[in-house]
Amino acid sequence: MIADAPTARRRPWHWRTLDTAADGLAVDLGLYAVSTIFAAITAVTSTLSPHRAWGAVAAVGYLAATLVVITQLLLRRHHPSTPLTGLRARWTITGLTWASTALLPLLWQSIERASGRTDRAQEEVLVVEHAGTRLLEHGTPYLGRDAIAALPPGEQLLGYTPYQPGMAMFGLPRALADTWWTDSRVWFAVGTALALALAVAALRRPPAAAGQTDRGHRPDATLLRGVQAATVLPVCALTLATGGDDLPVLALCLLALALAATDRPGRAGLAVGLAGALKLFAWPVALVLIVWGLTRRAGTRVAAGAIGLPVAALLPAILVDHDALTENVLRFPLGHGLVTSPAQSPFPGYLIANALPAGRVVAAALLVAAGVVIAVRLARRPPRTAVATALICGYGLLAAIALMPSTRFGYLLYPMALLTWAPALHRPVHPPATPVPELTSRTASA
Repeated sequence: MIADAPTARRRPWHWRTLDTAADGLAVDLGLYAVSTIFAAITAVTSTLSPHRAWGAVAAVGYLAATLVVITQLLLRRHHPSTPLTGLRARWTITGLTWASTALLPLLWQSIERASGRTDRAQEEVLVVEHAGTRLLEHGTPYLGRDAIAALPPGEQLLGYTPYQPGMAMFGLPRALADTWWTDSRVWFAVGTALALALAVAALRRPPAAAGQTDRGHRPDATLLRGVQAATVLPVCALTLATGGDDLPVLALCLLALALAATDRPGRAGLAVGLAGALKLFAWPVALVLIVWGLTRRAGTRVAAGAIGLPVAALLPAILVDHDALTENVLRFPLGHGLVTSPAQSPFPGYLIANALPAGRVVAAALLVAAGVVIAVRLARRPPRTAVATALICGYGLLAAIALMPSTRFGYLLYPMALLTWAPALHRPVHPPATPVPELTSRTASA
């Protein structure tokens, strides 16, 4: 049981050795340079118009960041103590890069879409906005099976809403006004930025030990690297600019882990519960956080929000039309809807499901087996730290994404961000203060 903490400390060692090269600038250079190539290739070769539009803008932003980091490395070589190469400067570059590679393409595509371009949003944007309209008009974001069957064949896929009811909230602005700022991606970005800002603020808050605040504790480069993984990493920037529904879910999960790391289990449960009210991907994270809470005698406080909020979001949809909820949230993702999901990937689960006889059964069995392995691990060695919790969530979701019969390459943003976020969750451990010898001797004599 106690082995969790040392294991969590050992795992990031090799990564930290690389990450500290040139005070972190070496990895920054690699991140932005590879991202530039990725965005340029996407702009030229992608078959999706929103992706090509993103790549054309993002490649310039990543290239600019690459050139700035090269300049920083040169400055550092000749002026090692200059603040232009320090952590504050790296935070500034990260923020500007996110603005140029995610927010700018998002706003550009939203404005073009409002002007009449129909190829400036992925299907999930339309699905969420339609769900918001149905929620406003009918009290549920879901269409029943008969209503979906009545749609033209080419529109039946868009009739499905394979999300939790809370996701429809991001589509409500579009139901009220048809303009660029009511695009659901704009509100995905707002929700993502707010959750990440709260997570950073939580981890920057100095921890208290023995009733006193540790004034020497400050956020370090691991927190910056975690933020980069959730913002400027191409899979995250591309997803936010063209679709976006996964980013607020991810950001809320990162916020929940940050709150767990700072010993606020009740708030951690609320954060992951909000994520679970948006999408099923947050539910495994909620389960692992509840197990973490049990090790601290706070399982009930975590579960109250982690389970209570998704259930509260589901209740209205169940009361209005429980059949429509089942059709959208269960039958369609499991491949039993009127149409099948177009999700494809080069991962083993998808390849097995499509290449072998009874492939979907084989892939499902492998997925269940992976779940059993993780459940046994949680039972035998429950995570006692937020770091261990993040690692289990990251590797568990990576295994699930690899084995799911229907999945997307973009879902990798979850495990990549969670695993990169884990080192930022380390909190300093303060040994009890050593009594002053003179004071001890006086007390003994008294």
